[in-house]
Amino acid sequence: MAFFGLFSKEKKETLDSGLEKTKTSFFDKLSRSVAGKSKVDDEVLDELEMTLVSSDVGVPTTLKIIKRIEERVARDKYVGTAELNRILREEVASLLEENNTVDGTAFSIEKESRPYVILVVGVNGVGKTTTIGKLAYQFKSSGYKVVLGAADTFRAAAVDQLVIWGERVGVPVVKQKMGSDPASVAYDTVASAKAQNADVVIIDTAGRLHNKVGLMNELTKIKNVMKKVLPDAPQEVLLVLDGSTGQNAFEQAKEFTAATDVTALAVTKLDGTAKGGVVLGISDQFKIPVKYIGLGEQVTDLQLFNKQEFVQSLFGE
Repeated sequence: MAFFGLFSKEKKETLDSGLEKTKTSFFDKLSRSVAGKSKVDDEVLDELEMTLVSSDVGVPTTLKIIKRIEERVARDKYVGTAELNRILREEVASLLEENNTVDGTAFSIEKESRPYVILVVGVNGVGKTTTIGKLAYQFKSSGYKVVLGAADTFRAAAVDQLVIWGERVGVPVVKQKMGSDPASVAYDTVASAKAQNADVVIIDTAGRLHNKVGLMNELTKIKNVMKKVLPDAPQEVLLVLDGSTGQNAFEQAKEFTAATDVTALAVTKLDGTAKGGVVLGISDQFKIPVKYIGLGEQVTDLQLFNKQEFVQSLFGE
């Protein structure tokens, strides 16, 4: 159960490394904003607000953070700029803890609910298929029998990529010919998994533009068809977002959560961007747990999201 258990030193190092660009960018901006200042005043807070917004934390979450720091400054009477980082870290961590979304835990694969079906959604290019492959690897490494479903039947590359991941990880992939009904693929996948007494089913879906009503209707059809085989399916709908797109990730999350019952989020590609602050905003604004974060290309670089660990890596211990 290594991948679903304790936050190891190796994982902490991966998290620190994955957030390095965001951390460096943020503190460069913050250093410039407090240069020559000894006390946290309105001018410093204004600069901090701009720094947070430009780091893709998002305006609503930024305003919450600034309000908390203002109250802290008013209460403590005098707060030096040297203390700003510590106070910022504490207030951000406190804000995120108030969301009441449990993090740092994997999907709960109860025996009576198997096969446990995870429907993966998101626009093209966010890393859906790669995330599926990494999840399959983690589940299999933890002793679960996994079946993948290639329901993105509109792109040959998507099906081929999933098949490659299946071969790499050593799990079967259910697919049909190009242009087949995605719901039919989902039905066959769940039926096959049930017949094989599989523990986990992960189904890839088409990632066409997130504001297309047809796509959302398609997701509803997929869910309804799966229920004919397994009434509780899908137990999870995982929305994958590309962290490097910053505010666009917020917009995608808004569209998908408004159109379908998203139960968990995965934010990918954080290692290659300075926009890692987007995770803070998404975690704060959507009352849906950020379940996983992607921090690299290796199969083990998909980590369970833990708010405290994330904040410590981003702002320092």
